[in-house]
Amino acid sequence: IVFVFAQPEYLQDCIVYATAANKAQTARNNPLHTNKPCSKTSARVLATGARSDKSPEPIVDIGSSNMLSLEKYAAPNWAKQLSPSPTEKYSLGQLPTPIHRWDIPGLPDGCEMWIKRDDLSGMQLSGNKVRKLEFLLAEAKAQGCDCVITIGGVQSNHCRATAVAAKYLGLEPYLILRTEKKEVDLDPGLVGNLLVERLIGAKIELVTRQEYVAAGSVALGENLKARLEALGRRPYVIPVGGSNALGSWGYLQAVAEIEAQLASGHALEKVDDIVLACGSGGTAAGLALGSHLSGMKAVVHAYGVCDSPAYFYDYIDGLLKDMGYEGPAEELVRCKQAKGAAYAVSRAEELATTQRVALATGVVMDPVYSGKALHSLLQDMKANPKAWEGRKVLFVHTGGLLGMYDKVDQLQPLVEGLGNVSRFPVGGVLDCPKEGDYDEQHPCSGIVKDKGCQIM
Repeated sequence: IVFVFAQPEYLQDCIVYATAANKAQTARNNPLHTNKPCSKTSARVLATGARSDKSPEPIVDIGSSNMLSLEKYAAPNWAKQLSPSPTEKYSLGQLPTPIHRWDIPGLPDGCEMWIKRDDLSGMQLSGNKVRKLEFLLAEAKAQGCDCVITIGGVQSNHCRATAVAAKYLGLEPYLILRTEKKEVDLDPGLVGNLLVERLIGAKIELVTRQEYVAAGSVALGENLKARLEALGRRPYVIPVGGSNALGSWGYLQAVAEIEAQLASGHALEKVDDIVLACGSGGTAAGLALGSHLSGMKAVVHAYGVCDSPAYFYDYIDGLLKDMGYEGPAEELVRCKQAKGAAYAVSRAEELATTQRVALATGVVMDPVYSGKALHSLLQDMKANPKAWEGRKVLFVHTGGLLGMYDKVDQLQPLVEGLGNVSRFPVGGVLDCPKEGDYDEQHPCSGIVKDKGCQIM
């Protein structure tokens, strides 16, 4: 049975073309063919060459037909020396994610900002965690596991993404979520990521921040693993943020994706700097190592939203060694502090930056990760504009928009201050009865006679 989500009408009679180079692969992934010419210019053309009526073998673009499939994986040529390297992965994300110009006002002279939209890697399953989970869950399935354990904050994007991906692949998700002491024995509610997790039936166990610090995430995960094994289950434990060596391959492969996008000529052709939020280190490790080994050679700036730069240098060092690379992290990545008041605690100035950029560009940052990274980046640019003049900067949006719902109390005054909400003057549209009149068919029907129209 195939369940089809309807396409917009303007795309239904459009076709796209494959070049000779990708013809075979396209045919494998797209079994539906048509010879109907395209009458709408909005069709998405896959070919790298010019379209013409003589283009061979037109095909229908049916999107990610291989989603949820297990695929063989081969490392990019420039990463062949790394060992061990994964040999398979699941197709989970809507990849490649787009890159586009990001015209934030007030940048240093000649500085171009571009954005890699990993927030668009999916809906339920969105953000940077998707790339890691493609490799991690392939290993879980290969080991014959029937459930997955992971751990994070009560609004963890990683935990939500893990729960969704696990369900997609027939694995039961178990989440250990860190929350406040006063709330640990209460129902956690349905705000943000929790809504998705609970709707899909994830098993959730709550711990306090103090318990988390005292025991550590590894010990907590192993405890739950032992309890599940005692019940005959076969659990697979994923660390915080999916940030181990295997998960980090997701962002080493992302560098190959960015390289291909640069080579296509449809976006920028060169990247001087890559900027991202850093919460557990795996994304930064993959991007930094990929940029270093490939021809990109961009400077990677990891803005930490928790812990310290020293912690992240040490942790990324360990990830790099586990991936088969010998060399200090300090040579590959610049770790910077962007924690602010505390992890997941938003300051007014950080949210104000998020609002200002959203108003100017339409792109919304999450408050815990990319929002804090962007705020700190713009502060750095303001403090030292010369260092950024003429640079082409690629900002990696790592997702997490659901976390905004946890900040509504802080955001409400900001959006109210815009004054963009008002009462619609329906009296100018509806022929409202005057005082003393009464019309049963009028929208005001039921209002006490002689009081006139109450819509206004």
